[in-house]
Amino acid sequence: QQGLTPVLCTQTKGGVSEADYVDLLLQQQVSGVVFAGGLFAQADAPHDHYHQLHERNIPVVLINASIEGLDFPCVSCDDAVAVEQAWRHLASLGHERIGLLLGPADHVPSRRKLSAARAAAEAAGTPLADEHVVRSIFSLEGGQAAANRLLEQGVTGIVCASDPLALGAIRAARRRGLSVPGDVSVVGFDDSAFMNCTEPPLSTVRQPIEAMGRAAVDLLIAQVQGTRQHSGELLFEPELVVRGSTAPPPAL
Repeated sequence: QQGLTPVLCTQTKGGVSEADYVDLLLQQQVSGVVFAGGLFAQADAPHDHYHQLHERNIPVVLINASIEGLDFPCVSCDDAVAVEQAWRHLASLGHERIGLLLGPADHVPSRRKLSAARAAAEAAGTPLADEHVVRSIFSLEGGQAAANRLLEQGVTGIVCASDPLALGAIRAARRRGLSVPGDVSVVGFDDSAFMNCTEPPLSTVRQPIEAMGRAAVDLLIAQVQGTRQHSGELLFEPELVVRGSTAPPPAL
């Protein structure tokens, strides 16, 4: 709509690295880059290629995480609000033993979600136990393995950092002979495609993807045109979507 030609660089395991993509884009003299996921979201990952873009004054916008020491504009879903909504939903249904299924330890959005969960649990008067926090790579299989550790702790509700992790948690519960949501409630994050078609349909926290995408492009074009008004991080409010994967906990 803005008259620019988008070039989509997708990453697959063992494929072209993010740093190599950046080299390729610089050779093609791109006007700017939007990063929607990548090493910038991992605090302990190498960030040299971002510094290279910064040194060359290439317009950059980051989505859902910023890089310490670099003042790139950032568009984010508010992780604190997302977790608070999910936590309050489960607590309002009567859940007291709630677990948290996150991404890797250096994943910045997961760090934010953990801080928010601890605050929500404290506010509810039920501090979050360390054994009720598990981590996984972002995949259904990883979610299933990690959720098993939470189920061993007897949690009745699980808040997940992505929808695939949530689907993994549901599979883990079922393979233990538990029903969702009869025995265990599960909340995802993103509202990915077809989450209303799963069995049961997944309760999740929806990221406002369209609004965030428009904001990212607007921020990029402002930099390209030299009219950038740096606004730090723009936080977009998510929305809890309640479907069939959450219910009151089983009666004791």
